[in-house]
Amino acid sequence: MNAVMDAVQGFGVSTTHYLQTNYPDARGLFLWVSWAADLRNTFFIFFPLWFHLRPSVGIKLIWVAVIGDWLNLVFKWILFGERPYWWVHETAYYEDAARPHIEQYPMTCETGPGSPSGHAMGAAGIYYTLVTSILHYGKPLVLCVKKCFALWTLFGAVQVCVCLSRVFIAAHFPHQVLAGVVTGVMVAEAFSRTRWIYSASMKNYFYTTFLLTAFAVGFYLLLKALGVDLLWTLEKAQRWCVKPEWVHLDSTPFASLLRNMGTLFGLGLGLHSPLYTETKRSSSAPVKAACVLSSLLLLHLFDSFKPPTHTAALFYLLSFCKSATVPLATVSIIPYCVSGAIGLHHHKGA
Repeated sequence: MNAVMDAVQGFGVSTTHYLQTNYPDARGLFLWVSWAADLRNTFFIFFPLWFHLRPSVGIKLIWVAVIGDWLNLVFKWILFGERPYWWVHETAYYEDAARPHIEQYPMTCETGPGSPSGHAMGAAGIYYTLVTSILHYGKPLVLCVKKCFALWTLFGAVQVCVCLSRVFIAAHFPHQVLAGVVTGVMVAEAFSRTRWIYSASMKNYFYTTFLLTAFAVGFYLLLKALGVDLLWTLEKAQRWCVKPEWVHLDSTPFASLLRNMGTLFGLGLGLHSPLYTETKRSSSAPVKAACVLSSLLLLHLFDSFKPPTHTAALFYLLSFCKSATVPLATVSIIPYCVSGAIGLHHHKGA
């Protein structure tokens, strides 16, 4: 089995080396694609845009992103996937003279296990949700598009770009990104058949957040008690990353867990806020447009706040709070302020 995995991973390193050697001018494009495929953009761009246009799509995007990333974390803890940028230095698969040299970039030095790819899984789940939602809600407008499979062609092209970008920067092997795409589509398809998320109570959100967090922490503690170190990848990242500043605390498994749980909890708070109940009754087209623009601008400014990393516990706590604030502000606070401002403007005009 080890020989098979070495051969598969050796092929992956050869693929990375081939892409970096033959397509160096594509570096900027692949780095941008890796940035664009980050789930952070779902929370700060796709969610506020779609929630104000079609709330059910926005809600489904959050659930697909959060549950998909939670599953990705559990899978990574089970599968113990290597990453190319450290595996190529440690493996006995190569003779020293034949060991390929692969470049590293600021997005290369992820600190968690590599399988399946979180970027590929997240992008597949989110874009699958968007494509199916557009086809569902816009049938009269996209009948021609649906027939010629233009949207699905675009979906496939996006997934290919994301997969190539992750292989190019040596963050993942090809089999890891393919596994990410498959599992991401499966998660999105599961939620396309799930209806209860649109009417979930605050109690549902609280218990879901608590149970998912408790399961992940309990699973970590159980394996640790059995002598399994689930943070083994952090040492490898710190050892083999060419620049220490490229190893970020926010790419650790627990940072991802608390970020996602905060987002889900914040969505529940927002949907069950009295502010949301008041504003959703009178959301006209101008209000929706103003909410979209205001949300995108304010969340962009809010994203510039980076929790301090000198204390891990404080970093995780602030990450949870920051993540909870994003959907809470998008769903209730910003629409309430925008509705009030527009209403005040109309009152003065009268």
